[in-house]
Amino acid sequence: MNRFLSLVGGHRKIGWPDLVVMILLIGVLYAVIDLGKGMVSPLSFAVHPRIHLSIAYLPYYAGRSLLRMFIAYFLSLAFSLLYGRIAAYNKFAGKIMIPALDILQSVPVLGFLSVTVTFFLNLFPGSELGAECASIFAIFTAQAWNMTFSFYQSLITIPNDLREAAYINRLKPYARFRVLEVPYSMIGLIWNSMMSFGGSWFFLAASESISVLHEQIQLPGIGSYMATAMEKGNVNALIAGIITMIIVIVAVDQFVWRPLVAWAEKFKLDMNESDDAMTSWFLQLLRRSTWLQSLGEWLSPFLYRMSQAISFNRKIRKKIPERTTPRRWPRWILILLGIILLLFGIRYAFAAVLEIATLGIWQILDVIKLGFYTFLRVMFSTLLGALWTIPVGVAIGTNNRLSRIAQPFVQIAASFPSNAIFPLVTLLYLMGHINFQIGAIPLMMLGTQWYILFSVIAGAMAIPSSLKEASSILRLRRIERWKTMILPAIFPFLVTGGITASGGAWNASIVAEIVTWRSHTLTASGIGSYITNATNNGNWAQILWGIIVMSTFVVIINHFFWRKLQNLAQTKYHLD
Repeated sequence: MNRFLSLVGGHRKIGWPDLVVMILLIGVLYAVIDLGKGMVSPLSFAVHPRIHLSIAYLPYYAGRSLLRMFIAYFLSLAFSLLYGRIAAYNKFAGKIMIPALDILQSVPVLGFLSVTVTFFLNLFPGSELGAECASIFAIFTAQAWNMTFSFYQSLITIPNDLREAAYINRLKPYARFRVLEVPYSMIGLIWNSMMSFGGSWFFLAASESISVLHEQIQLPGIGSYMATAMEKGNVNALIAGIITMIIVIVAVDQFVWRPLVAWAEKFKLDMNESDDAMTSWFLQLLRRSTWLQSLGEWLSPFLYRMSQAISFNRKIRKKIPERTTPRRWPRWILILLGIILLLFGIRYAFAAVLEIATLGIWQILDVIKLGFYTFLRVMFSTLLGALWTIPVGVAIGTNNRLSRIAQPFVQIAASFPSNAIFPLVTLLYLMGHINFQIGAIPLMMLGTQWYILFSVIAGAMAIPSSLKEASSILRLRRIERWKTMILPAIFPFLVTGGITASGGAWNASIVAEIVTWRSHTLTASGIGSYITNATNNGNWAQILWGIIVMSTFVVIINHFFWRKLQNLAQTKYHLD
């Protein structure tokens, strides 16, 4: 502490940026503590939080929602870094973990929300923390998979010269992770984080208002506020909720994402500094704060010692002779745990087979046919989304001035819960007598096209300025520039966006293939509407078989199509 005080009060003067940063930091800490108190309030089914539609409650509700989303984001970020790194560098684990990730992103978690709520409520009986954990878990599932795919794709496309430089400098695993892997993946990770954070608004509205054991639990938040306003038909409250959500999205963009995007400019593989670099007024304020710089210098020795401790443990393990036998017992424990998990898996798989067998052979085959119908919609929604997001994403990513203007609008469009406008679209379909078998495709696009857009923007921003200058010097025509520079450069990012968009389309089919306007219900034949009807009827056999069929489609498509494109991006289309 004395060292910190000497750094601040020694040769550096404290100015108004330091005062502003300190006030903001103290305000954020106080808000987190104050909002966190509500997460551990007593909870019972007889008395649960009631949502007030007064505008005066909106700041508190917005704060509670933001706290859940940021907790879920930090958990998703930790999961992405750990899961993606293991899958990228352990070939055996990757063969299991990547298909598992395909299944996880396609499983309709909202259909099992009542199950997760029951689990967390039993874990924290009598406390609102159980419902909070269930809500955070649902938001986590909306963020983690996209970020994990992005980090994994970045790791497998690191240029060979950078890998060789890390090997020549004998970087330990943690040092390689800190100075090579994370910096190289930073641009894609930040833009996919923006997409994941924005897309989780859809899950937020559903996870804050939960039905379990024939009781309704409404957590204080902007999602439950808007759901209550829609239920009671309070148009003024609904408009106020939408305006508040837009203000929150813009504020998060200005104080979090725009500074991160501007900061990530230094991680581009570029020998020349761009004349039109992304800027952020808040990042400039933080950089002008001498107090914040002193705090960083004060904390750096502690962080360095922590990194050394991690490297030290690895160094000790390498010094153990090969002939020692104590290393063998963990393998036996792993084998034993694997056998136990296998037995449990066989037991529950057998129970699932018996449950599904009650459907009959014709219904089982009919569900597979419904899977093909949804597959066609997923294919067309992903293709149509790519047709407009690729040129728009490249335009935004290659022009920082346009990016500064378009970023808030893109954030708002991607963050707005698409299911909120489904009733309006349903009314238009009814008035225009549109065939909903085809009309479900645009509804699926509303929730999936943004994954491609944000990935393409990240890929375009990562193009080095030297390549852009070379294309200008060679006077390449627009078609030649797209063919020789833009498409090869964004290809790995495009594949990542395509995988997550495709998985998101399968998940979106749960709500896009069956929509309602008052007494009118439009239903498209597909696996999504089948699972929705099965969930509403509480038919576990149909739910299980529907999810198994959907997950099987996703794994097969990803293995025979998207994985081929990933291998192509890894071997041919990456900067090397």
